[in-house]
Amino acid sequence: MPINKKEIEVKVIDALEQLRPFLQADSGDMELVEIKDDATVVVRLLGSCKDCSMSMMTLKAGLESAVKKMAPEVKEVIAINMPAVV
Repeated sequence: MPINKKEIEVKVIDALEQLRPFLQADSGDMELVEIKDDATVVVRLLGSCKDCSMSMMTLKAGLESAVKKMAPEVKEVIAINMPAVV
């Protein structure tokens, strides 16, 4: 069964808007890049989120958790520019 990308996009943007004040308080942000056919959500880390060692936790525990509550059909949330973990 094909996913409704537009419906998921609305939910992802809503989740981003809820998380955005916390990201911006630390000079960071995220933007939606695309929703893939397999229901993977792709975001881009912006500002301090690009280099933050906690960005994986923010992405998975914050955004992915919020998105999956609103859109359980989402498989995962990934970032195209995640910092390297050392």
